[in-house]
This record gives sequence, C-alpha cells and structure tokens, in this order.
Amino acid sequence: MENQNYPGVFVRVKAVIVDSVLLLVFMLGIVDLFDQFDNVPYFLRLAAFVFIFLLYDPIFTSTFGGTIGHFLVGIRVKRANNPEKNILFPLAIVRYIIKALLGWLSLITVSGNKKAKAIHDIAVQSVVIYKAPVGAIN
Repeated sequence: MENQNYPGVFVRVKAVIVDSVLLLVFMLGIVDLFDQFDNVPYFLRLAAFVFIFLLYDPIFTSTFGGTIGHFLVGIRVKRANNPEKNILFPLAIVRYIIKALLGWLSLITVSGNKKAKAIHDIAVQSVVIYKAPVGAIN
C-alpha cells in the first residue's frame, strides 16, 4: 500500500460534483413523486430529506466504500490502517459532518501530505484510494 497513488483534489471534486448532480436529480424525483399524492405526511418528506442530504454519503461510504460519485471516478474510501475494509458507519457520519461543515476548506490538506488525506480523512483515520471500475470517469 505504500506505493499507492492517492487521488488528488481534482478527482475528489469530480466525485462531489457527480454526487451533487445525482442528489439534485433524486430530490427532484422525490418531490415529483410526492406531488402525485394529495397529502404526503410531513414525516415522509422529512425522512426523504434526511436520507438524501444527511445519510446518503455515510451509508454508501460505510457499506460500499464510497458514494456513486466515488464509484464513477474510480475512488474508494477505506480505513487507513486496513485499506481492504470500509470505514464504520459512525465514523462515516463524523467524516461527512466534518466535510459538510468545512466544505472546500477540508480539502486544503490533500496536497500537503503523502497519502492525500483531507481534514475529514485525518479526523476519522480514513484514506481515499484509486480503484477504477470498468467505464470510470477519469
């Protein structure tokens, strides 16, 4: 793993852009679906919002090793001490919260360290690695 080529800021930003577009499309689809019904309970609207904006990243990152955007650009989020394993769900939540709170500032450390870790990666001991699938957007 020491010879691993870690993705830089540009690749990670591409993943964020892909995820943002997907989340927007998904949200518009949910709104359109809810508009087909007369009285959609508030808790269903809230549950959809929570899933889309708060749980999408942590669930996909902890379960599959990355979001759809990560998969499409050929990167994965793994444990720094064991790159074969995904990070745990609670750590994925903390990672997402830090990333969301700091925004682009979280990426300032990517080019300044050997394993290209962002602040949110450093905080939860995760690492982003290349794992290009067939048809990855490079």
